[in-house]
Amino acid sequence: MPRLILFNKPYGVICQFTPESGHQSLKDFIPLPDFYPAGRLDADSEGLVLLTDNGKLQQHISDPKFKLPKTYWIQVEGKPDEAALNQLRQGVILKDFRTQPAQANLIDEPDHLWPRTPPVRYRKNIATSWLSLIISEGKNRQVRRMTAAVFFPTLRLVRYAIGNYTLQGLAPGEWRLLKDP
Repeated sequence: MPRLILFNKPYGVICQFTPESGHQSLKDFIPLPDFYPAGRLDADSEGLVLLTDNGKLQQHISDPKFKLPKTYWIQVEGKPDEAALNQLRQGVILKDFRTQPAQANLIDEPDHLWPRTPPVRYRKNIATSWLSLIISEGKNRQVRRMTAAVFFPTLRLVRYAIGNYTLQGLAPGEWRLLKDP
């Protein structure tokens, strides 16, 4: 029977079990052997990472052909207008590919969002805003590249959900084992 771990990855932690470059790793938080991440988040991103002890489940979660939607909360510099949101909704041309259409909406800062350590840099004269972005692919640093392509750089990136799995009830660094995913 496959098992699944929902983990709220803190900022600065790398998505592997071997520490590197002075970063904390999954090993610092998850003491169970034989689990592997199904997809990754870079060290500068926070939020939901799924880990499993089953190769088929790992492939199903991380393979774009299964199109599990991933929901991100993104704090950006500035306030995107409808034109920028529509670009995200239609797909953005990046250097190496065109993204698939995304669901993109302005949102209020999520109420139950924890403070980031270290805090996001603020510039007194530049406003920030929050977006919800739902994508079904996940190439390297894709969300950051998408917001930059529409001229609203990402300041903070939190993955809230993968498919039906969410961060609900998990503080940064906490994890929960599901025995029947």
